[in-house]
Amino acid sequence: MSDKPEDKKPEPAKTAPVPAAAPAAAAPAAPKPAAPKYVPPEPVLNRKNGRLIEDRFTTWPTQVFINRWSRSGYQAGAAMLTGILLGLAVTGGVVGELAKWADKFYALLTAVAAAKGLPVLAVEIAWVAIKVLIVLHIVLINGLWSIWWERKISAHIQSRVGPTYAGSPSGWNFHGWAQTAIDGIKLLLKEDVTPAAADKWVHALAPGLVVAPCIIAFAPVLFGDNMAAASLDIGTLYIFAFAGISVIGIVMAGWASGNKYSLLGGLRGAAQIVSYELPRGFSVVPVLMFAGSLDLQVISNAQAGYWHGIPRWFVFYPVVGQLAFVIFLIASVAETNRTPFDIPEAESELVSGFHTEYSGMKWSIFFLAEYAYVLLGSFLLATFFLGGGASPINSVPFTLVPSWMWMLAKAMLMMFVFLWIRWTLPRFRVDQLMDFTWKFLLPWSFVNIAIAGLYLAFWLK
Repeated sequence: MSDKPEDKKPEPAKTAPVPAAAPAAAAPAAPKPAAPKYVPPEPVLNRKNGRLIEDRFTTWPTQVFINRWSRSGYQAGAAMLTGILLGLAVTGGVVGELAKWADKFYALLTAVAAAKGLPVLAVEIAWVAIKVLIVLHIVLINGLWSIWWERKISAHIQSRVGPTYAGSPSGWNFHGWAQTAIDGIKLLLKEDVTPAAADKWVHALAPGLVVAPCIIAFAPVLFGDNMAAASLDIGTLYIFAFAGISVIGIVMAGWASGNKYSLLGGLRGAAQIVSYELPRGFSVVPVLMFAGSLDLQVISNAQAGYWHGIPRWFVFYPVVGQLAFVIFLIASVAETNRTPFDIPEAESELVSGFHTEYSGMKWSIFFLAEYAYVLLGSFLLATFFLGGGASPINSVPFTLVPSWMWMLAKAMLMMFVFLWIRWTLPRFRVDQLMDFTWKFLLPWSFVNIAIAGLYLAFWLK
């Protein structure tokens, strides 16, 4: 240490403590200024890059529905829909039955082949190929149509708008009619991903094995009087047999994905489809008993005529007809894996079920098959229970409408019911789903067969 005076720091001077001041009297608190009223900013419409709802208070669905017919958009839509229906009616009246045109085309094809010196076998092969292409395009167009229609129906059920702008590059638009086509292009451009743990061959074959049996099952389906790709005496059995093959594709998709959720969804799908096939098949037995045939055309013809103005459709047979119709409808909804029977997919439990590991067009094939089965079930309901192509009213001008238009109208009505059910009912638990078919639908289908036997014994003998 240094003893130099400059090394020593001076100590601070000690001062007396200052006494604390006495607390002043509390001044009255000033009132807080009122918060300014929030005024939402005016919407800025970017008309160049997109569209917004300009007036949310007059275009909100609740407000629109109050005075909807006073709006020009509703009037234009109603006029357009009326024009479409009238155009279809006029087309049906001019064209008439399509079966006669098919016969004329076949005769022309035969005459051309004879003039060219071609064998009869070549004509038959060409005719079968034409019918296959027609059925295939019906399934494909149905996918485009039904997806768009379901979006619009679900939007109206949930007070939404749904697709609106797609398909109107020049300003004209009909409820986003091109939305499904745009989605198809999007799926075509998506990457096709296969998981590393997947069985690649089985994973790739599964979507085809789901949709191919459905397309084959359309062969004996009636699209009008004498309008089927193939006339089969065992048409009903043929359809049920091929439609049941699709469950193999669902199991393959779940197993080959290398995903435990996909596997569980595939197993659920197999259990559900096999279980609901039983009441679905037994529900048709009374119809087969009344018609005395498995041929769909014979079944349709057996419902011709009227009871005091009421059509002699099987759905109007007291008790037995309604019970068979309800069981077949419920089982058909379950066969398509749609809500409330979408347990094989169950996104809240299984991510997406058996098709979790699919993308792009492979994924879309599963949905094409789903809507194809919805269409198949709709045509079967129209054939088995709604008189096929028969008119519901026995008077002019209804009897002038050709059978293929009535068949199409009835099938679209049944498809609407499929879509309506999906967006109305909640999903079953898996145990409830299985109990419902084994403890309710199946026993009642047996009871209905017994009732049909009593009808044949005492009323229809």
